[in-house]
Amino acid sequence: MFKHIDPQWEVSAQEVKSRLDKGEDFVLLDVRQPEEADMCRIDGSHLFPLPSLQQQVEEIRGLTNGRPIVTYCHHGHRSVQAAAILRESGLGRVMSMAGGIDSWSVTVDASVGRY
Repeated sequence: MFKHIDPQWEVSAQEVKSRLDKGEDFVLLDVRQPEEADMCRIDGSHLFPLPSLQQQVEEIRGLTNGRPIVTYCHHGHRSVQAAAILRESGLGRVMSMAGGIDSWSVTVDASVGRY
């Protein structure tokens, strides 16, 4: 399906939190379905469900304006696919949050619900 998926594209939930705390300028993309995002989300993230991601690349390009991107989903499988799609579309600095929002809930912010 993808030319290349590199496990080095992954970043931990703790690293994402650290980058947010430091005020690093990047865009956090939630690639889950809307009903999942309704249950829980990471503040400041933008919802772009994986099934329609390819059709929204130009919108994402405008939103990010050259800034790095971190994608996340429930457990990290869809987000690494999203990283591949975005990288292959020319949005080079894209990382996937390993373990997804579930890892965020367990290791960073227990107030974010698990499902």
